[in-house]
Amino acid sequence: MATEEQKNKPEVEEKDVNASEEVVEATTELSAEEVKASTEATTEDTENVSEEVSGDTGSADLPFVIGKKAGMTRIFDENGRDYPTTVIEIAPCYVTQIKTLKNDGYSSVQLGFDEIPDRKVKQTQKGHLSKSGVSSVRNFKEFRTDSDSDVKLGSRVDASIFELGDFVAATGTSKGRGFAGHMKRHGFGGGRRSHGKNSVMRKAGSIGAGSDPSRVWLGTRMAGRFGNDRVTVKNLEVIRVDVESNLVFIKGAVPGAKNGFIYLVK
Repeated sequence: MATEEQKNKPEVEEKDVNASEEVVEATTELSAEEVKASTEATTEDTENVSEEVSGDTGSADLPFVIGKKAGMTRIFDENGRDYPTTVIEIAPCYVTQIKTLKNDGYSSVQLGFDEIPDRKVKQTQKGHLSKSGVSSVRNFKEFRTDSDSDVKLGSRVDASIFELGDFVAATGTSKGRGFAGHMKRHGFGGGRRSHGKNSVMRKAGSIGAGSDPSRVWLGTRMAGRFGNDRVTVKNLEVIRVDVESNLVFIKGAVPGAKNGFIYLVK
């Protein structure tokens, strides 16, 4: 009997080893599947988070945008009539902040414009831009809205929001002309050039009576700093849109010098 038990014992041990190997293989397969599933889930979560943080949420249809004045040209129609035109470069703007009536007391959308190298971005601006996933912009402008906007942070705004025939209001900083006299600043005509007048051709004239009121009225037009003011021109017509080059052609003059920032509102 002892001999038969010794003979049967290796067979039992071999069966136990085979069973344990099958269990190990099954466990390995299950663990591999679990790891694969968890890896896929982690990858999806990472992609979703990266999409939210990167700000790649497509383009937004907003009635305002920031542009840069590229210069002036003229455009001819089919009848040969030419129109003086201002060319505005609409480099992509990004939504960097959204204010709501509940949190901030009013509704607005902040756009960022004018991309620069990362090394030139201030640390405070980096912290502000990190919320929207936008980087390397330095010019910001907040536009008020009537109600809370459903646009997403990081959305892009470009020239595609404009169509032919749109009327816009252009806001910019006029050219600074330094300290100018009353004739150049206010368009005064000067004094008479005949009938015995001498050295009064470019004089400002009287600035008030001597006895009453015995002072100069506030706001009297005199010489002073001319230009460098915030100017808005309304009802300018869009006569051409180049979406590929992000250029908008506006009929008429727009305040400011070349490369100056222009804020367009439909």
